[in-house]
Amino acid sequence: MMKPYIYDSLDSDLISELRKDGRASISYLAETLNVSRATVQNRLDRLLSSGVILGFTVRVHQEVEKETVRAMMMIEVAGQSTSQVIKKLRGIPELVKLHTTNGAWDLVAELQTTSLGEFDRVLRRVREVDGILNSETSLLLSTM
Repeated sequence: MMKPYIYDSLDSDLISELRKDGRASISYLAETLNVSRATVQNRLDRLLSSGVILGFTVRVHQEVEKETVRAMMMIEVAGQSTSQVIKKLRGIPELVKLHTTNGAWDLVAELQTTSLGEFDRVLRRVREVDGILNSETSLLLSTM
């Protein structure tokens, strides 16, 4: 649960730098942001304790995971069944992220599989979920 915390432009810049390199040293961040190491450490501690920053992750070069099939799937849900659909979709481990959205589509799912055959199986499984009216899927070919 996120504690109330209003962050400013320095916090935003710090988050931006951490998105580029989550392993950047406090010294490097302080120099880049033109503030003291203590300021960076205090801001980082507050961002973590307040829940603004949930954690750090690894970005793997796409050549290392060249066999991975990734895609975005837009999903249209029938009437008032969104909660039930979300509950069922959360049980599919290949859906690495699920977002609610506005516009023509109700949900956007990020899929990741190890082969096209597995990808096809996941697409069928998602489309069989009661309450899903329509979907459109786009393979992610490269990431910039």
